[in-house]
Amino acid sequence: MHPGFRFVPMVPTESEFQAGDLAGRSILVVGVTGFLGAAVARRLGAAGAAVVGVSRSTPAAAAYLRHIRLDIAAALEPAAWRPHLAGIDGVVYCAGALQDGPGDSLDAVHASGPAALFAACSEAGVRRVVHLSALGADRAASGFSATKRSGDEALQASDLQWAILRPAIVIGPNAFGGAALLRALAALPLLPVPRTAALLRPVHIDDVVNTVLFFLRPGAPAGVMLDLVGPRAFRFEELVAVFRGWLGRQPATVVPLPEWLAALSFGFGDAMAWFGWRSAVRSNAGRELAQATPGDATAWTEVTGIVPRDIEDALRAEPASVQDRWFAGLYLLRPALFAICGVFWIVTGLVSLGPGWRLGIGLMNDGGVVGGAAAATVVAGALCDIAVGAAILWRRTARVGVIAGIVVTVLYAVAGTALVPRLWIDPLGAMLKVFPIIALHLAALAIVDDR
Repeated sequence: MHPGFRFVPMVPTESEFQAGDLAGRSILVVGVTGFLGAAVARRLGAAGAAVVGVSRSTPAAAAYLRHIRLDIAAALEPAAWRPHLAGIDGVVYCAGALQDGPGDSLDAVHASGPAALFAACSEAGVRRVVHLSALGADRAASGFSATKRSGDEALQASDLQWAILRPAIVIGPNAFGGAALLRALAALPLLPVPRTAALLRPVHIDDVVNTVLFFLRPGAPAGVMLDLVGPRAFRFEELVAVFRGWLGRQPATVVPLPEWLAALSFGFGDAMAWFGWRSAVRSNAGRELAQATPGDATAWTEVTGIVPRDIEDALRAEPASVQDRWFAGLYLLRPALFAICGVFWIVTGLVSLGPGWRLGIGLMNDGGVVGGAAAATVVAGALCDIAVGAAILWRRTARVGVIAGIVVTVLYAVAGTALVPRLWIDPLGAMLKVFPIIALHLAALAIVDDR
C-alpha cells in the first residue's frame, strides 16, 4: 500500500462485483484485445458499464464496447490520449509486452505511454486509474519488469486515485503468455525443467478481474499497490504436473533442461520475435522465471475481502476440452511451423538460383522451354519462392504468404504435369510431395491468428 494510506476493509459479494456501482459508468480499458484486457472488458460490460476499449488492432465484434484504435507506441504525449477521455469515469491499463521487437517497445507500452495517459487523466479530471503491473516489478530482473516498475512509479507520482495490481502468472479458460507455455509443456512426453526456476503462485483470472472491478467502484480505496497471487506456491515441475493432470495425461518424466538448450530455445523465440511472432519462450521470460518471487496475498485479501482460489481446484472445476488439448499440443510447434515453411521457400529459391540452376534449366528444356525463356522462368520461379518465404516469416504478412504458398504449389503441380509429367513417377516423389506441402500450409493457415 502507499505510505500513510488507511482503509476500511470491505467484503464484497460476487453479485456486487457484477452490478450496482459500476452500472452506467464509462470505463476506458487500454489493451482491450489482450488476455486480461478482454476479460476485464467483458465483465465490465456484464456489470452494465459503458466500455471504451483501446488497442492497436480491432477486436472481434463485441456489443458491450466501443473501440478506439490507437498504437500506444505513438501515444507518448498527453495530447494523444486527451480526446479519448471525455466522459470517462475510470481507466484500466492492461497493455503489456514481453520484450522489445518490431512493433513492440517495452518503454512505450509500460512506461512512456502510460505516463502520458496518467498525465492526460489528471488534466481531464479522470480520477480513478487501475494499473495492471507485474509481480516482482521492483526486482527489475529484465527489461520487462524494469519498465513495468517505471510505469508504476509514474502513477504513484500522480495526483490520481490509483490502484496498482501486480499479478503472478494468470490462469484462465483462455491462455496466453506464461499460462499458454505451462499448457504446452504439460503436453510434452518429457518435462524439461530449467535449473534456475523459482517458486510460482499462479492466480486465477476471475480473481484478478474481480479486484479490478473492486477498485473501479466509487469510494474504493486508493493509493494501493497489491500482489495478486494464489494461495499455494508450486515448484515449476509441480505446476506443469497440475496442468498435465488437467489435460488428462499421465505423469511425465522430469528432465533437467541444460543451460545451453534453454539458451537455444530462448534464442529461437527471440529470433522469431524480430519477425513479429510473439512467443512466451523468450529471454525476458527466462530471466523473470529465474528470479520470480512468490509474493503474498495477505494484503490483497485484507483490502478487498477477496480470497484467491487454488489453481488446482479452479482447473478441476473447468475440465479440459479437446480444444484445450489441441492448443497445448500445437503451441510450441506454431513458431517452428512458420519458421520451417518460410525457410523452405527461401532455400528452395536460393537453390534454384545456385546449385540447382542447371537442373532447373534441364527440366525446362525437357518440357520444351529453351534459351532465354527457360532462364527467365527459373529466375522468376526462384524469386517467387523467396518472396513467398519472406511473407510467411513476417508475422503481419504470414496469412497472405501461406495462401500464396498454397497457390504457387498448385500452379507448380499443374505446370510440372504439363511440362514434365514423368515427375509423378519420380522415385523421390518430386510431385507427390505437393500434397503434404499443401497440408502443412493449411495447418499453418488454421493457427496463424494470435488472439
